[in-house]
Amino acid sequence: WPLGSTTFKNELMQQGIEPDDCFYIENEAKVRGKKRIDLTVDPPPDLALEIDVTSRTHPNIYQNLGVPELWKFEKGKLKIYVLENGEYAESEFSIHFPDLPLTDTIPEYLERSPFIGWNKTMNTFRAWVQEQLSAK
Repeated sequence: WPLGSTTFKNELMQQGIEPDDCFYIENEAKVRGKKRIDLTVDPPPDLALEIDVTSRTHPNIYQNLGVPELWKFEKGKLKIYVLENGEYAESEFSIHFPDLPLTDTIPEYLERSPFIGWNKTMNTFRAWVQEQLSAK
């Protein structure tokens, strides 16, 4: 369940962050239909994305909020961080999409986007994902 750019705050920790995009995957049913997510009672998003970070993004805030996976796309490269024992570790693979070589593939599709358009890029990427998942 995509939430887009949403501000997440945990008043108890006096911290908050606004990812460029975020998704509930495993915990989608726990927040489905909610108009407001309260991290003191609701789980954090399963996946947060930060794209072309212009201000200092603090991965430790995502860590402290308990976001299991963080993707940072910066300078044409995708880095995936997974939460292990309360700290982020860089990973080649997503915990949510372990069979997809995302760190190589997503930058390739994004490079094509200015030439073929965003809609065509998204359609071809979705087709690639479906092909990869059906082959497993």
